[in-house]
Amino acid sequence: MRRLFTLLILMVWSFSAVADNHGGLIMHRSTQTFPEAMLALQTTIAEHGYTVSRVQRVDIGLTKSGYETDKYRVVFFGKPSEIRAVKHSEPQLIAYLPMKVVIFSEGNETMLVAADTSEYSRRVKQPHIRDLLVRWNNDIRSIFSDVK
Repeated sequence: MRRLFTLLILMVWSFSAVADNHGGLIMHRSTQTFPEAMLALQTTIAEHGYTVSRVQRVDIGLTKSGYETDKYRVVFFGKPSEIRAVKHSEPQLIAYLPMKVVIFSEGNETMLVAADTSEYSRRVKQPHIRDLLVRWNNDIRSIFSDVK
C-alpha cells in the first residue's frame, strides 16, 4: 500500500492540464465527473481489445492517512497473451505488468495517469516486444483521448 501511495504521489507531482508525456508518464484531464470518467475508461479499454483485470481502491489508505478523498482508483488491464509473451521474452518487465491507469477526482474534473510503456522499450532486446510496448503506448493515448 505504501508503494502504491508513493507511486500515486509521484504521478500527481508532475501534472498538466492536457494529455501529455511528462517524465515517462502519460496524463490526461477529463471534464467528466469521476463516475462518468471511470465508466468511460473501462468501456474504452474493452473497446481497444484489452481486459480490465482489477480495479483497486486507493482512497481507503489515503483517508486513513488524513487525506480527504473518496475518488482514487488504479485500473489494471492488458491482453493476457501479450502479457505472457512479455513475461517470457523480457522477464525484467514483470514488475510493470499488467498496465495500470491511476484515475482520481480533482475538483469537477478527473485525472488519468499511466506509465509511458514506450520508455520500457529501451530496456528490451527483442524487437517484437519493443514494438508491442510502443503499440501499448499508442493505445493508452488513444484510450485517454476517448475519455473526454
